[in-house]
Amino acid sequence: MSVKVDLDQLSAALADRAFAYLVTVGDDYRAHTVAVHPELVDGTLGIGSVGNSTRRNASSHADVTLVWPPRESGGYTLIVDGLATVAGGALTVEPTGAVLHRPATPASPTGSGCGDDCMPLS
Repeated sequence: MSVKVDLDQLSAALADRAFAYLVTVGDDYRAHTVAVHPELVDGTLGIGSVGNSTRRNASSHADVTLVWPPRESGGYTLIVDGLATVAGGALTVEPTGAVLHRPATPASPTGSGCGDDCMPLS
């Protein structure tokens, strides 16, 4: 199921993030993770040039995930699911869902009912 991503909220969430991990899967469905520096332009995340394994994986299995770790302990992790496109050696991702996530602490209420502290960007 696809969840509409509020691109204004996504843009704001990306503002203070240094880098992301791009997670793809191969034909054996084993995860392959690389550090990338995505840029949001016209609703699409531009990844740029990627290595052979990432390019092959994204070409065969377009569903990918980007994970931006928080800058400080206790901060939110930004997780974006999307559909990858590979063209001319460069990779782009169209966001299909996004959430800010962190483990809940006993003193903090959970916003989404998922058991952790999650805020969908939709």
